[in-house]
Order: sequence, then structure tokens, then C-alpha cells
Amino acid sequence: MNPNEPIIVTLYLKENEPACEKVKEWAGEINSQGDFKIAEIYPEKTADGGKFQESFPYVLVGPYQLRTPFNRENLEIAMRASVDRQKQMLESRNEDFIRRKERGKNFSQADRSTLWITRHYMFLINTLLFLYVALPFLAPVFMKIGWEPAAKAIYLVYKPLCHQFAFRSWFLFGEQPAYPLTLAPVSYPIKYESLLNGAPLDPLQARNFLGDAVVGYKVALCERDVALWGSLLITGVVFSLTGRKLKRIPLRYWLLLGVIPILLDGGSQFMNSIFTFLPARESTPLLRTITGILFGALTGMVVFPLIEESMNETRQILYRKKAAVEAAASEP
Repeated sequence: MNPNEPIIVTLYLKENEPACEKVKEWAGEINSQGDFKIAEIYPEKTADGGKFQESFPYVLVGPYQLRTPFNRENLEIAMRASVDRQKQMLESRNEDFIRRKERGKNFSQADRSTLWITRHYMFLINTLLFLYVALPFLAPVFMKIGWEPAAKAIYLVYKPLCHQFAFRSWFLFGEQPAYPLTLAPVSYPIKYESLLNGAPLDPLQARNFLGDAVVGYKVALCERDVALWGSLLITGVVFSLTGRKLKRIPLRYWLLLGVIPILLDGGSQFMNSIFTFLPARESTPLLRTITGILFGALTGMVVFPLIEESMNETRQILYRKKAAVEAAASEP
């Protein structure tokens, strides 16, 4: 590695800002001997740059950072110190330093792909969520039009992901949208037990029951899961449409409004099946939908901003590398 190789000075700037113009002027004066390459980044002008939290101007030169306010002397000290450090690292043959410098010389295809993902990850997530929610509704559609093998393939794929109990699922093309148990406090005329022709309630049979031409055909996700994943999808779409700028909600709101209601509603049903001395309870399609929506939407309000924070940091690193490579390749 060439010990006289120019060091990259990265200037984070804002257009038409006097302080930024002054820093550009200082950097040019200090670089009169050509020891440096100046890379200018305007985060507000490019989607690649990520959301920039620092005040402008902001300078990176080697391991040194300068945050506003600073003067010409501060900038020159940092720039000259970076030259001395590079010489010291090369003379001592610091392998980590040399490897980092070599990696920083090229903006690889992997870097380009990663940068694309950091900008479009919500499109990928929303597409996967849409497919996850939409496919279960295709199952009853396929049953209705006689494509049973395709429908049963969807039911089979989702079976490990959801209990698929018929008495806790939505139905399409039938007399009712749902067939809850008699125990559930709802006014649906037809209850699930009436579909059994006197046979005892069997959870395995309820999982395998797909419906028929009269009662309709079961959606491959239960009522709560449809609400949960559907609301997560809607939250993802809203987060994308706002430019990924929604702030993360406090965890206490997620626990209080998202986790506790779904635990109380779903957990009480589960506990009844284990501890038979407890009063029997069966939730309703409405309660399952409400608790599913709350959990899904609030989970999205926690998770998506967290992902954006990580992606934004990666975007800034990659765009800085891209700007440095372009500066290094520019004419002296």
C-alpha cells in the first residue's frame, strides 16, 4: 500500500449554508499539497445518504470527527493527524488497518446490493406480508371453483403456522362468515356444534374441516391471525408512505395495549383447556379481531422504526464509502 496515498476527507454539508461553504474553503486551503481527497456529501439531496442526525457541517477524516462548531485550526489538526496516523499504521504494518483501507477502495456489487436493500427493504417486507395474508383467502376461492389440490396445498402450508380451528376461522361463500362455538357470547344463528351432526367436539377434526358448498370454505388463517398480520401489513404500508419517518412508540404502550389484551383474550381460552376447574370461556370473532389488530399494529410501530434505525446507519456507511471511492478516483 502506498504510504503517500491521499486520505479521504468526508464533508457532510448543506447547500447554501455559509458555515458549510467556509469549511469547504478551509479544506481546499489545507489540501494545497494534495495530501487529501475531498468527498462532499449532501444528505438532504440524496435518498442514499440516510437520515442524518448531526448538525451541518460535519467532518470525518480517518478516525477523527468534527462536529459543528469548529474552526480552521481544528480541521487542520484533524487532517494532519490523520496523515501521521496513516504513516504510523503502515510503518507498523497494521493488518486490520491495511485490510480496511483496501476494502474501502472499491464499491463492490455486494455494496450496491446492500444499499438497494437498505432503501427498499419495506417494499420487500410489505410484499411478503401481503402474500402471507392473501394466500389464505385464495384457499376458499380455489375450493369454490373446484381447484381442490391447490386449495389443500395452501391449507397444508399454513397448518404449522396456525391452529386453523374451524370454530375460530372466517368462512367465505357460505351462510355465515364464522361458525363459533355455542359457548361464545355471539348471536350467530348457526353454531359450529350443529355442523357435527351430534358428534363430540374434536379439535383435530376442527383443524381438518375445510367447509362445503353450504357453510362455505374456511380461510387458511384463523380470525386473530388474519387481523394480526393484516394490521401489521397496513402499518408497514403507512410507514412506507410516510417516508419511514414514524417514530418508535414506547415499549410500555406496546405491552399495555398490544400484548396484554391478546394474552388475556387468547390465554384465558388456553388456560380453560388445561385447568378444567376454571369457568369455561370462548372468545368471539370481534374480540379476536380487535386484539389481533392491536398487537399487529403496535408491533409494527415498534419493529419498523427499529429496522429503519439499523438500515439508516448502514445507508450512511455505504454512501460514505461510495463518496470516498468516487473522490479517490477523481482527478487531482
